[in-house]
Amino acid sequence: MLRFSKSKIIATVAIILIGLLLAVPSAMDREQRQAYLNAIPSWVPSWLVPSRAIVLGLDLQGGSHVLLEVDAQDLLRGQITLLRDDVRRILRDTRVSSQNGIQTVQRGVQIRVPEAADRERLMPRLRELAQPVGNAMLGQTGGNTIDINTTPDGVITLTYTEAGINERVRRAVDQSIEVIRRRVDATGTTEPSIQRQGADRVLVQVPGLQDPQQLKALLGETGNLEFRLLAQPGATDVDMLPMQDAGGQRVPVDRRVIAEGGDLTDAQPAFDPQTRQPIVNFRFNIRGAQRFGQATTENLGRQLAIVLDNQVISAPTIQSPITGGSGQISGSFTVEQVNNLAVLLRSGALPAKLTIVEERTVGPGLGRDSIEAGKMATYVAAIFVIIFMFATYGLFGLFANIALLVHVGLIFGLMSVLEATLTLPGIAGIVLTIGTAVDSNVLIYERIREEAHAGRSIVSAIQAGFDRAFATIVDSNSTMAIAALILFFLGSGPVRGFAVVFILGILTTVLTAVTLTRMMIALWYHWMRPKALPF
Repeated sequence: MLRFSKSKIIATVAIILIGLLLAVPSAMDREQRQAYLNAIPSWVPSWLVPSRAIVLGLDLQGGSHVLLEVDAQDLLRGQITLLRDDVRRILRDTRVSSQNGIQTVQRGVQIRVPEAADRERLMPRLRELAQPVGNAMLGQTGGNTIDINTTPDGVITLTYTEAGINERVRRAVDQSIEVIRRRVDATGTTEPSIQRQGADRVLVQVPGLQDPQQLKALLGETGNLEFRLLAQPGATDVDMLPMQDAGGQRVPVDRRVIAEGGDLTDAQPAFDPQTRQPIVNFRFNIRGAQRFGQATTENLGRQLAIVLDNQVISAPTIQSPITGGSGQISGSFTVEQVNNLAVLLRSGALPAKLTIVEERTVGPGLGRDSIEAGKMATYVAAIFVIIFMFATYGLFGLFANIALLVHVGLIFGLMSVLEATLTLPGIAGIVLTIGTAVDSNVLIYERIREEAHAGRSIVSAIQAGFDRAFATIVDSNSTMAIAALILFFLGSGPVRGFAVVFILGILTTVLTAVTLTRMMIALWYHWMRPKALPF
């Protein structure tokens, strides 16, 4: 029968009120929200106070838009260096010597091994460096990453193929996206959009960040940290690197790397207790701590070169062994530079240099215009739907309109809890759910009308209308939910924003268009005891 127990009525009303209360912070601006939170007594538990708000996307509140491109040449230079080190290791392991050492050529390296017996022993190991491009386990290969050519006089050339370079660029973009995400998240910004664009580019959009200089400082640095030693007079295996404290003057630095940024487990900005200058405190993992401790023990009195992106940012003198696995980086840093350096070290190094291709700052004026246009579209859609439902179904249409308003409020409440990003496509999703929400009511009411025309009583017609339309409502909403989930997982940026709103709208439809409407009709029947349907 058409009955609602008191407990079910209380539970339904409580859920609706909680959902609507969760949307309250989103209806306030930042100052009002802060004043509202300050007015809450301290003895009230924080989890009882709705405080989260919907985050406006870049197209609504403005922000920074930066398009980055992986520097393929810089990436290739790094890969050639690694290839040279691998060849040197293989030569050492096989006890084969190369005339004139290892020469760097375009896209690769070259060695000369005149003895055929040496080449026969060496070539199998060199071929191990030529990995297939693609997923070999799935049979998806597109050649090898490295071509190996030999000449009769024993010259062996290893060069990266075009497919190999493209594969490295693809991997570099994937790695860069994760590193960029960690760096941007560490700044405290909310809901940044970081996605691949094309084969070698990364698009970064940070809503609310009106000054892109901090973002550019974070993204423009590779973040490759190395701990080396300043070279002693007469040393030959050195790199001439610019020194930050010396105005860019180049100093000799040993090529041997003591420890790398990948050995760090933490890096935090701080102030030196004696000089009160900004510094960065860092801590190594076990491997890095052992190597760092051994190097500082064996090189007392020498200067330790702290190299970031091939620039010596600090060169303190090793006065005692540093065996605790931690240390500090000091220099002529500002507070902002120290904060950015700590973020760089915590997030890890980029696999290649990123070049800023496009930089744009979206002003809040565009956001205000978009919000007003979105509001107007929502209001117009809601008004026409409300008029149509009331004109077509009378009192039952009024119940559907009340459920529709609750439906929209619950969407905002759920988005506030999730701190979801609202974009222009998201507003379009809300407008769309206004129409689809009452679609369930139309199915129910038309079914009730059919049952009443078939001779059923009011109670029986209403009961049968809800029961028989429910399966259709579940089927239609399930298909829409599947489409929305596909958009969410395969889409990006604004498409995902639209999908989130649409999914939340489908979830709230079941509560408002079915449960809430049925409860209002049940209460109306038990109070009024009508003799005929009101439509």
